[in-house]
Amino acid sequence: MTAEPAFTWLARIRRTQGRKGEVLAEILTDFPEKFAERRALSLLTAEGQLVRAVELKNHWLHKGAIVLHFAGVDSISAAEALIGLIVAIPANERAALAEGEFYIGDLIGCSLIDCASGTECLIGQITAVDRSSGPVPLLVVAPRSAHAADILIPFARAYLSNIDLAGHRLLMNLPDGLTELN
Repeated sequence: MTAEPAFTWLARIRRTQGRKGEVLAEILTDFPEKFAERRALSLLTAEGQLVRAVELKNHWLHKGAIVLHFAGVDSISAAEALIGLIVAIPANERAALAEGEFYIGDLIGCSLIDCASGTECLIGQITAVDRSSGPVPLLVVAPRSAHAADILIPFARAYLSNIDLAGHRLLMNLPDGLTELN
C-alpha cells in the first residue's frame, strides 16, 4: 500500500504571460475558484520534488487556463525559470469531497484490473490521467509487459466496478478487445 501523496497538484506552468512575472498555467483541479482562498503554494518538479514555497499575489482565469503572479517573481526572466513546474498544496489542505467522490490524481499508481470475465485480470498500473482527450478522461496504463505500449482506457462510469483507494486497485468491466486497441 502506498502512502498518501504529500502534495495535490493544482496547475502546471506552461509559459510566461505579460511583462511583470506572471505565468500562464494549465488548470489541474476541479476547484479553480479555490485559488481565491490560497496564498501559500508550493512549486514542484514534474516528478513531485519540492522546489520552493511561493506566495500567490494575484490570479485570474484566461482562455481556459489560469494566470498566476507570485511574490518575488517580477520579470519575464524570473517567470521563465518557473516553466514546467507544478503548483501544488499539501494534500491535507485539498477540498473535501462528498461521499463516493474521489480525486482523479489518487488513481495514479493504482493497479487497473479487468473483472468483466468474472475473474480478475491485471491490465497494468495507472501512470497518468489524460483529461484533455475529450468528455471522458483516459487512464494511461503501463502494461505488465515492459515492451508493450501504454494502454488508454476511458474512465467511464459504465465500465467502473469498484475503486479501492486504500488497496490501490481500480476494478473495471472492460469491453472485449479494448486493451488491444492501442
